[in-house]
Amino acid sequence: MIELQQTWPGTSQAKPIVIFGAGSIVADAHLPAYRKAGLPVQGIYDPDHAKAAKLASEWGCSAYESLEQAVDHDEVVFDLATPPAAHVDILKKLPQGSPALIQKPMGNDLTEASAILQVCTERQLQAAVNFQLRFAPMSLALKSAIDQGLLGKVVDFDAWLALDTPWHLWKFLEGLPRVEIALHSIHYLDLIRSILGNPAGIHARTMGHPASQMSQTRTSAILDFGDQVRCTLSINHDHAFGRRFQACEFRLCGTEGAAYLKLGVNLDYPRGEPDELWIKTAKADWQQIDLVGEWFPDAFVGRMLQLQRFVSGEDTQLISSVQDGWHTMALVEAAYTSSAAPMTPIPSQPEFTR
Repeated sequence: MIELQQTWPGTSQAKPIVIFGAGSIVADAHLPAYRKAGLPVQGIYDPDHAKAAKLASEWGCSAYESLEQAVDHDEVVFDLATPPAAHVDILKKLPQGSPALIQKPMGNDLTEASAILQVCTERQLQAAVNFQLRFAPMSLALKSAIDQGLLGKVVDFDAWLALDTPWHLWKFLEGLPRVEIALHSIHYLDLIRSILGNPAGIHARTMGHPASQMSQTRTSAILDFGDQVRCTLSINHDHAFGRRFQACEFRLCGTEGAAYLKLGVNLDYPRGEPDELWIKTAKADWQQIDLVGEWFPDAFVGRMLQLQRFVSGEDTQLISSVQDGWHTMALVEAAYTSSAAPMTPIPSQPEFTR
């Protein structure tokens, strides 16, 4: 049996968590994850105080009446589960040197990401971006297999999604100029970076669908990692023809092995299906890895634990720091720039006279 890391180690020096935002991601992922990890939540702030109070009463913590009251804490970890446009103003008010976890995306575009990076640098914040797919049990196990050399050198990475995503659950996304890559495929781009490093470039096309109110729901992309590594993404959120041929999967091929991942949460969302990881090595046929959890909420456990351990000195490196997260945002920006540019035209047939 292949032994792979699937969880992040706990911490003996957990700091209380102050959460900004009382939306569904907090109720469905952050709070369940922190309770599962035994991490204390001190309180929640949301401009809609009634919403924050209701959620706080359900989870046994405080609801702050103002932003100033929420930031008036030392020896806590601040968790910004807020819209990207709100990040900078909150970060500016955090105590100097505070640890903070920033909800993805890191701003609406690269300009905002740079502003966030500047604030965090000037205020010496120990800040990470919540690119939590890296910490899902299947992702940690995949990275562990690669680090152990079980696949050899990864030379192919295919992300294939054919989904019927219920966009009606997120009405606030209607009218936004950037949706699919900035809010969904950004997870996959960040995970790819964690495995293959920074690409030299990207070709991309992202678009909407006649049946959707969203600006983009479909994306195709090719990432440039040189002449030995092929990396492609095919994303379709409008495959509304029943479950049978829907898919949400990654396929990685190496020089000595291969891996297959199924990201179950996106299938039949929000109920989802179990995640899957299969590994094929040079010495053994395909084996399904018994996973100890799912992307939601377990990835949020690992993400917060890693930040807590970095703050306490138990981990020496902050994974997905704002410095690293900026590069994921740069990749997203390049994808949108590529999509807006014309593709290489096909030559017209010449005309010949008789």
